[in-house]
Amino acid sequence: MNDSTFEDWRRRALTLEAAVGAVMLGMPRAVRLAVVALFARGHVLLEGDVGVGKTTLLRALARGIGGAYQRIEGTIDLMPSDLVYYTQVADDGRPRVLPGPLLAQGEDLSVFFFNEINRARPQVHALLLRLMAEQSIGAFNREFHFPHLSVFADRNRIEREETFELPAAARDRFLMEILIDAPDERAQLEALMFDPRFHDTGALVEPVAHGLVDATRLNELSAQIQTRVQASAALRRYGVDLWLATRTPQHCGITLPEIDTAELVLAGASPRGMAMLVRAARVHAWLEGRPAIVPEDLRAVFVETVAHRIALQPVYENQRAEIARELAQQILRRVAAP
Repeated sequence: MNDSTFEDWRRRALTLEAAVGAVMLGMPRAVRLAVVALFARGHVLLEGDVGVGKTTLLRALARGIGGAYQRIEGTIDLMPSDLVYYTQVADDGRPRVLPGPLLAQGEDLSVFFFNEINRARPQVHALLLRLMAEQSIGAFNREFHFPHLSVFADRNRIEREETFELPAAARDRFLMEILIDAPDERAQLEALMFDPRFHDTGALVEPVAHGLVDATRLNELSAQIQTRVQASAALRRYGVDLWLATRTPQHCGITLPEIDTAELVLAGASPRGMAMLVRAARVHAWLEGRPAIVPEDLRAVFVETVAHRIALQPVYENQRAEIARELAQQILRRVAAP
């Protein structure tokens, strides 16, 4: 890939971001992070209340990359096989086996949304994690491959009964956890409430041009970004300082109200997690037109890439939503950037 092609891809990526941003009113940061994850080839946890636009975001992204979109709803009785196939009685009275949401689009599947993943049992999580790691699943005595797939999942964070939260090892498989919140400005709230354009998701995403970015070339481009965008010695030292702070935040002078930070962290970010931080930072630098990562690139993706990977002591796990992101923010404030 020559320099002009590489730059052309960046312009396409920014066009995709702008198109999706026009759909997602008042959510520029969430859109930027979703685009970063897409070009870093990572999977994403979406955090947010019901009805804030997660499905709209993913349908717009899928349309923009010209790929197929599928979703499934997490339920207590969902089985791994439900992702692969389902049965129905045909007109002739015989049972038929039809492809489930994972197989319905074949290799064209580019965006898969698992809604309320914590309502599904660990056996279902296991199948999804294998899909994420290997981009393949076994079914009908053969392997099905999904070379262009990005998995997005959200969880029901209001109801706790009959839910199965992802353990730390499973959360670590996701590149980011992105917060999707409704906007705060009154004019935007009024538009979401009264403008019919925002009441029909299908019509809302229609203006996003189909195939602004070629989904089948995202893996190739991502590899080019990771090779071309450099990191200086000073930036590398800063990255390691951030990593060490996730392990022993008390050594950085970090304090949280009514919490002993020396007893807070069970395990800091994993090597995989910090490698994913750098992958995301390289994409962010590329989108900004920089040939090398600067501290602002690490800081732009740090909270969403690292907070969900920090394992807290069991006594604090029920407060993860309030603690983990604030801890990551405090690390950014306390660790000096070059």
